[in-house]
Amino acid sequence: MNRLLSLLATALFSTSALAQVTVLEPWVRATVPQQKAAGAFMRVQSANAARLVGVSTPVAGRAELHEMAMENNTMRMRQVDAVELPAGKPVDLASGGYHVMFFDLKRQLKEGESVPVTLVVEDAAKKKSSVTVEAKVQPMSYVAPKAAGHHH
Repeated sequence: MNRLLSLLATALFSTSALAQVTVLEPWVRATVPQQKAAGAFMRVQSANAARLVGVSTPVAGRAELHEMAMENNTMRMRQVDAVELPAGKPVDLASGGYHVMFFDLKRQLKEGESVPVTLVVEDAAKKKSSVTVEAKVQPMSYVAPKAAGHHH
């Protein structure tokens, strides 16, 4: 009986660990036929200090975390290994900053559909957990509303 209670407690703890990370307003930009890359955007918040360390989606050959940053008066995009998630503070993955890139798209992403995106989060103890969200495909001209008081 103790073993069963221990297993149940472990299962509940694991589930609550996932609940520690909240993803709001996930979306991806629609693509044209044969387009091989797309950006995905969202707001991620962790109750405890953590790091976003990975991302994947079945619609792309690979997905990466990226950052846009000024370098010698030129805006450049580069892959990053992780995005810090300070405890209780929302982090926007948005145009012009940190965001997700999908490469080697397997098909066109059409406005109105949803795409599954799995985020891998690592806590302070280096324990990894994942959360999957459905990102709505928005029109190519879509501009996300600015969130008051939120930044990355």
